[in-house]
Amino acid sequence: MMAVMNEHDPVPSPPPVDGSAGSADPAGTASARPLVRPARLEDLPAVAVLAAEHAAYEKAAPPARGLAERLGAVLFPPGGAAPRAYCVVAELPGGELVGYATCSPEFSTWDASEYLHMDCLFLRDGHRGLRLGPMLVEAVVDRARALGMAHVQWQTPVWNDGAIRFYDRLGATAKEKLRYTLPVGDQA
Repeated sequence: MMAVMNEHDPVPSPPPVDGSAGSADPAGTASARPLVRPARLEDLPAVAVLAAEHAAYEKAAPPARGLAERLGAVLFPPGGAAPRAYCVVAELPGGELVGYATCSPEFSTWDASEYLHMDCLFLRDGHRGLRLGPMLVEAVVDRARALGMAHVQWQTPVWNDGAIRFYDRLGATAKEKLRYTLPVGDQA
């Protein structure tokens, strides 16, 4: 499978994933199917809207203003620097973005190795069941492989039964932990 390069990304991006389960498309009709692809700079305003919907779904405070710009600095840093995080989007045939996943490398002391942390996975209500969720996870797993990482980790709220069933169907295993946040100085 050939990887797609992004000028801001020293590691090849996984190719777009469409809903055809890997079948060839000699007629060029893939645009009639939803797909998952690496985010582009121009996608970030829509990703910021999806992130706000995600926060509302998880009963969290909305992201602060300027999220698209802040994401741009991390996902597409100037001067060809390596991005700190990666984002893939779920796109409908007409070009509407209906979901996203973000991930970034992290380090496990117990394993003495890096893993890919999937920070967010979200699909807008009404767009589940189109295989976009598994395609988003597949794109994150492909990113982990491209970075030479052995696994992906993430968390979900304990009340999110639908997500838990989805992750269980994927074959993921859960670990019980609480996640804490500690504000630091002016960044609070």
